[in-house]
Amino acid sequence: MVQGKQNQPELSNIDFARLIDSVGIGVIVHQWDTTVVYANPTALSMLHLTYEQLIGSTAMDPRWHMLDEHHRQLHVSEFPVNKVKASESSLYNYVIGVIDFDHDETNWFKVNAVIEKSEESKMAFIVVTLFEMEDVTTLFSFEQIVQNAEDIVIVTDADELDEPAGPAIVYVNKAFENLTGYTAQEVIGETPRLLQGKFTDQATRVRIKSALRQKLPVREVLLNYSKTGKPYFLDMNIIPLKNRDGVVTHFAAIQRDVTEQTFYAEQLEKRNRDLKQLKENLQNAVRQRTIELKNANTKLQRLAYYDALTNIPNRRYFLEMSAAILSLARRKRQQLAVAMIDVDDFKKINDQYGHAAGDSSLNLLASCMKDFFRAEDIIGRLGGEEFGLAMLFDKADDVVMTLNRFRQKLAEQFSKVKPPVEGIAIQPFTISIGVCIVDSEQDVELDDLLKCADNALYQVKQQGKNAVMVYQDQQ
Repeated sequence: MVQGKQNQPELSNIDFARLIDSVGIGVIVHQWDTTVVYANPTALSMLHLTYEQLIGSTAMDPRWHMLDEHHRQLHVSEFPVNKVKASESSLYNYVIGVIDFDHDETNWFKVNAVIEKSEESKMAFIVVTLFEMEDVTTLFSFEQIVQNAEDIVIVTDADELDEPAGPAIVYVNKAFENLTGYTAQEVIGETPRLLQGKFTDQATRVRIKSALRQKLPVREVLLNYSKTGKPYFLDMNIIPLKNRDGVVTHFAAIQRDVTEQTFYAEQLEKRNRDLKQLKENLQNAVRQRTIELKNANTKLQRLAYYDALTNIPNRRYFLEMSAAILSLARRKRQQLAVAMIDVDDFKKINDQYGHAAGDSSLNLLASCMKDFFRAEDIIGRLGGEEFGLAMLFDKADDVVMTLNRFRQKLAEQFSKVKPPVEGIAIQPFTISIGVCIVDSEQDVELDDLLKCADNALYQVKQQGKNAVMVYQDQQ
């Protein structure tokens, strides 16, 4: 392993000024007369100033307005640079607020103002370092700034990119040692692959290597491992460093430990996935429940309007539709027939063969009505063995003829089916039909028509059953 002293000549090739331009610490250099001669990009960003606005200004500039940690306005003599100049001693961890009138805000910093002497030990410069309140480090020079920065800094050479092991490390700062557990002496001469392990993402490594081959800056998040094998995530910003001739001689990786943020991001992503899955499950459950409720509602509606035994309209639905067809008959000036259909001797069927046989007889009658009558005709079960029919027609004789054909059709169907109940064949049954006929000019209500049809049904029952009779008073 190449040791620190053996590599010391390499450090002379590192452009620490370029490094200081890249760290997340504000650096401002004043001449002893307080004139600003240098400011790094971070300082400019912190103060919301351009390079031209800051360079050449002095600590006496009236544009500066500062507060102490108790929010009291500082006198110009209490400005960090002026305090150092007056006391001829460096200043550390000095809390100030810089008022930015353009952005209507106050930016708070901890400030170190350090005296840099010339070779003749004369007061030459005051180096001011600005830290946001959580960034506090004691720094003295460009190299010391890098060495003591909270950000991790690794510098490698740029000559061995195509070697399997990769470029050699020539410099690490204290933050690197604190995070990884390696000392500088242990890693100088090694390659960054020393820090990688089983779960280090290879695709990320390939992207980094590709950028370095092209001498381009690159930023990635990478999983590395400490000396003890503890994993940690780094947000690394790698920049090429050039010598005075413009040739890239080194790469500097400025890194920040983002393990906690990455962990919480992964947990948040997992939680979002879980919530998304929960949402999908809930949506599926809601859809399924909606379907079930719609089906249940459909069943309830059908139960409300259809007879549970015969599956044809019940009395309620029959009356609603019959009232509608009565209105239609008046508008179209057509005649309307309302009929009551009753199973003859139904009580005997129940008594002789049982209620199951009676139910089968009712189902057979309902099925035959559905098959025989037109779609526009209204049929329904009014209760017990009694059924209803409402239909438009042109001639009264057609009504009687149609209903007699229906009786014959039922007899034929029944003789074919003869459904057995508990091993006993049911005998054919007959039906009686009472009809009430009304033309469009008669102003009658549906209840009146039903009563007339019921009277006609009574008459046919009295005269021997198994026939069709039109109510005499309506002829």
